[in-house]
Amino acid sequence: MTTPAAPRRRLAWPGALMLLAAFALFLSGCTVNPVTGRSQLMLVSESAAISASRQAYVEMLAPAREEGRIDSDPRVKQRVQGITERVVAQAVRYRPETAEWDWEMSVIEDPDTVNAFAMAGGKMAIYTGIIDQLELDDDELAQIIGHEIAHALSAHSAEKMSVALASNLALATYAATGERSGVALTGAALAALVAVQLPNSRQMEAEADQIGIELAARAGYRPEAAARLWGKMAEKAAASQPVFLSTHPAPASRQRDLAALAEQMQPLYEEARRGSVPTHPVR
Repeated sequence: MTTPAAPRRRLAWPGALMLLAAFALFLSGCTVNPVTGRSQLMLVSESAAISASRQAYVEMLAPAREEGRIDSDPRVKQRVQGITERVVAQAVRYRPETAEWDWEMSVIEDPDTVNAFAMAGGKMAIYTGIIDQLELDDDELAQIIGHEIAHALSAHSAEKMSVALASNLALATYAATGERSGVALTGAALAALVAVQLPNSRQMEAEADQIGIELAARAGYRPEAAARLWGKMAEKAAASQPVFLSTHPAPASRQRDLAALAEQMQPLYEEARRGSVPTHPVR
């Protein structure tokens, strides 16, 4: 009786080829950020992210708009827009091509939501809850706005969209929420919506802190307000978990780092206060 031959091991070429293909895709999707100089995963170009964010922004604000909760208080809208226009003007100095963006800041009337966000192409929103619950003065409000503008300026939305698409998070989110809500979004617009909801990495937050505090200082807002703002956020987090912290996680060292940055930015603030501060149109 002959002993059956041992089964021949199957070569894992398909798996290896898939791995190589994924690695090649990763390499081809890496690019250098125009503001920070950091290498980013960019499976989605910034122009594509801007187009997708435009659609996602409209869809995201649609329910509040139908209820008359967008820019419902002219005084709050004027205050937020005035600060935004000054800070955006400094963002355009960083990246002159962003002068062509359709910058937009919406104020969402929602006293219970402590949040603000930015999408690709300068599509931003802030909830009245974060203004009222934290009792923000103009310098603190400018830090939030500067931080969000910095996210847009640094192409963080396109980066998070790339991560979402690479990990199928967009598909999973659509299965969980999109079909139930009846919102019809393209794959790219859905990824833009997911990107807003994903937490920023610590590196993204550090970049937005550094760029945002500089933008605000150059626009004539006190840089020490950044650490003060996050002190208020820490107190708020002790009582509840603001939505803002789910997408903008705050390490314990953040206030210390911002205080150090504020000292560096003080000369820029003083220079801005001595001259006239430009503005840039924002819808």
